[in-house]
Amino acid sequence: MAEQSATVIEGARVIFADRVATASVRFEDGVITAIDGARDGATVIDGRGFLLAPALIDVHGDAFERQVMPRPGVGLPIAPALLETDRQLAANGIATTYHALTLSWEPGLRSVANGRAIVEGLRDLAPRLTVENRVQLRWETFCFEAIELIEAALAGPLAPSIAFNDHTSMALLDPAVPMQDRPFDQDPNFPVVDIDSPAFEGKMEERAKRSHMTKQDFVRLIRNIWDRRPEVPAAIAKVASAGRARGVPMFSHDDSRTETRDYYRGLGARVSEFPMNLTVARAAREAGDILVFGAPNAARGGSHLGSPGAADMIRAGLCDVLASDYYYPAMLLAMARLKADDVAPLEQLWPLVSGNAARASGLDDRGVIAEGKRADLVLVDWPEAGAPAIRRTFVAGREAYRAIPAG
Repeated sequence: MAEQSATVIEGARVIFADRVATASVRFEDGVITAIDGARDGATVIDGRGFLLAPALIDVHGDAFERQVMPRPGVGLPIAPALLETDRQLAANGIATTYHALTLSWEPGLRSVANGRAIVEGLRDLAPRLTVENRVQLRWETFCFEAIELIEAALAGPLAPSIAFNDHTSMALLDPAVPMQDRPFDQDPNFPVVDIDSPAFEGKMEERAKRSHMTKQDFVRLIRNIWDRRPEVPAAIAKVASAGRARGVPMFSHDDSRTETRDYYRGLGARVSEFPMNLTVARAAREAGDILVFGAPNAARGGSHLGSPGAADMIRAGLCDVLASDYYYPAMLLAMARLKADDVAPLEQLWPLVSGNAARASGLDDRGVIAEGKRADLVLVDWPEAGAPAIRRTFVAGREAYRAIPAG
């Protein structure tokens, strides 16, 4: 990478780890070199009237799927989809992202073949991308075919994260049992729906479309996949071992029981992603795990699935990180909603989308504005009582996005 000339952003209100204060921030060659230091011939950016904050770090975002498949069954080429996704990330102030790449036994959008194309596409496009695009290997535990790709991705230049998902058991859960209170997925008495019922076939309609299959064929497929259930624990152990060997962060997804959280913690997964009830969240906190909730949940004022409200979890000290989930703008919108609702001061809220997310990802070089840290920064236009908007995004000191308003 070519050396970068020094830049100073002056006069902005800066979000530090312990306060918001007017300051100047100098960076060069991708690193913050001074707070309230000298100009010394640096390029000066007038930050007056703006907020300067650590750039956002997204530990789980699958909105890229809408570029790959904007409508069920309507696929588009991978390269332009990823380039468009990258532009959206930069425009939303996200300097580091983990694409929640579902690796499933389902054909189509979430297939292993499509996952491989995306991993390879990100690798090949890396010199043209504006932000740091990593992947969260969102592995469906019944998909043994994905293990080879997971091992290959773990050997890549940008370490991924691993998220253990079991949407197979969730899909087959008896509808009389609330999803938020379902048993541990490997419970031998796990309550299963009547797979032959018309109601179950109807429930699978959207997934069948996404997989380019008829409902009937999809039901037959999931019935065959369910027969793999006795082999799932060994597959999980194999993937967890590979993750530990590479030292990557590992997550469990949609935990509904403390038994589930205990199981994945024992395998080295110290992040609970979207825990589905208060009991699990409290148990995870007591064990020192990191808790992730969805930024759309916080921005909307509640979960669309009936899971715990992110704002309530933050107030209770049970949320460390907010992820974009399915909507990139939600991270900044969540900050605005939480600030407006006086959930906490801004310097305490911002780590939910920056510093804490860096910690959850094992990225200790970024996420805060301090000397020696990577110059991942966002300049935010945030008028009093108005909606915030990203005006500039810097990734390792390089300007990845700039918007000049008409006024």
